[in-house]
Amino acid sequence: MTGTALPAPSADLGTAMLGLWKLKSRIDLDSSGIRRIDPALGPDPLGVLAFAPGYFAAQFMRRDRESVAPAADVSASLNNSAAVGGYDAYFGTYVLDAAAGTIRTTLEGSISPANVGKTFVRQVRVLGNELIIQLATSAADGAPVTRTLRFERAQ
Repeated sequence: MTGTALPAPSADLGTAMLGLWKLKSRIDLDSSGIRRIDPALGPDPLGVLAFAPGYFAAQFMRRDRESVAPAADVSASLNNSAAVGGYDAYFGTYVLDAAAGTIRTTLEGSISPANVGKTFVRQVRVLGNELIIQLATSAADGAPVTRTLRFERAQ
């Protein structure tokens, strides 16, 4: 995975990640370190992420949704869910491997029916009041990118 290397996971990762998180940034970088903007959610989406023991929910929205034409489900990128009309929302269960710093999410519900039942693996870290999730995925044109999402604790 390209992008900023994450520090080793903390011993209390499972407890530290619980709660409500507000998205600060969502950055996709290609192998050359060039930022690639996701056309579905734009350069600076809004988002929230909630973790309870074994369960999670996530919502992301393009800030200028009025500029996105209503559309049918958009094909998901590699290792990622699909947004619909500038919005992506899903929930489900997760299993954390705290030693490896990975989380395996299984979507039970989603704004896009094609996402239901999919399982994704991500790197996850908590540094103070910041939650970082990193994953290998692809840009709209299929080019591989590393996505880094940074959240701040909301409660």
